[in-house]
Amino acid sequence: MASGGPTPKGVALVGLVTVIVLATTGVWNPFPGIWSWITRSDPIAEGVSVWQTAIGGSPQSVTITGGAVVVEYRTSIEAYGLTAGVRLWKSDADWAGVAGGDSDAVVVVGRLLTKGYEVLDPATGAVRRKDSAATAVWTYADAILDLRCPEAGECELSAWEPRGSKPLWTVATPGIGFVLNASNPDLPDTRPIGADRVDGRAAGPQPLPALLGLPGDGKVQIIDTAQGRVVQTRTPGRHQRVAVAGGRVLTVTGEARDGTCYYDVVAHDPPSGRAVWQRAGLNLRTADNGSDCKQERDPAGGSDVVLGVDPVGRQELIAAHDGRDLWHGQAGQSVLAVDNAYALIRSADKKTVSARSFSRGSVVWRRTVGSGASAALTPYTAIIAEAKPSRIVALSPRTGGVLTEARTTAKVFAAGPGGLILVSGRDMAYLPYGSSPAR
Repeated sequence: MASGGPTPKGVALVGLVTVIVLATTGVWNPFPGIWSWITRSDPIAEGVSVWQTAIGGSPQSVTITGGAVVVEYRTSIEAYGLTAGVRLWKSDADWAGVAGGDSDAVVVVGRLLTKGYEVLDPATGAVRRKDSAATAVWTYADAILDLRCPEAGECELSAWEPRGSKPLWTVATPGIGFVLNASNPDLPDTRPIGADRVDGRAAGPQPLPALLGLPGDGKVQIIDTAQGRVVQTRTPGRHQRVAVAGGRVLTVTGEARDGTCYYDVVAHDPPSGRAVWQRAGLNLRTADNGSDCKQERDPAGGSDVVLGVDPVGRQELIAAHDGRDLWHGQAGQSVLAVDNAYALIRSADKKTVSARSFSRGSVVWRRTVGSGASAALTPYTAIIAEAKPSRIVALSPRTGGVLTEARTTAKVFAAGPGGLILVSGRDMAYLPYGSSPAR
């Protein structure tokens, strides 16, 4: 026999109708609070970060510069204050790069398929300089380079101080054409070793190298950036790749014979073209393990250090300037990260990471890690990303002392002089270093 009382579904329906009526008449509206509770973000690094804020999307890059955090998205740029994470300004742009540092830092922005760029103040977003002709821009810690090609096949490369109003120098670069565009297009140099949870641009802008190569029309123009002149033009052969590192022009030759690849590396000194060092059998990992040995990648390493593999498969680090062996590994050892000062090397059993100082020629610290750990090096910190449990640890490259650490699954997007920026989804957090500064 059916009961004549109200059913649970009926009570719930009456309650929902009552709430909707109250909300629409302005008497009481619980929905904003409910939505806020539903969308509330979990802490990225609880108890470690000094602030956490929602950002406008998934970032392409994040850079700490002076008192601002510059966030690049696919179609816009935002800047947040480093002290409290408050948004300072926003600009519509398709690409961005940060040049300079601290007091002379600027943000360079532009649009795809549109010539020119703007130089913005990182604290206010105010336009400091405009250009209407450049097709490509490179941003460095001490300079801005731009390339303009008024006619097909004829281009000019100019160097600017980050906040300068007149170019330091301009050099003609015939034969380049319209092959380079937007922000920081790839040049034939060295590539950093990747870490799963550390963005490849986390270290921020690097110093302008003494030599750089501009590719185009099957050639590489070698530019002396101190004097602003083309000092050499190299035309790689069919089995060759040219890269500029350590003030030298490296020519890597890889030929397929007997079912394997045979490599040879020669380092030349422009403008004389004199060979400074040569190494037979050195594999700079510029090609995949294929029968054609086609070289499609730059050598891995820092700007002055290259990572190679000897004929028996052991990794080694070589000074690009003079060809010295900086480190020659044992079987199973692997380089997780390298720059011009240090290398982070994982032991064959994958249980230890050691930091080797090139200036001292020895290991300066060791740390026990899990088998899934990855690592990165920046001018201010060595970063270890642990997998089980998921953790980020920032260490002093010089001593191995812990600067900050957090149990988190977030990714490190920037490492500045005072702390790390971590991003998880659409949330960003700042983790300051402790009392032991990195050096």
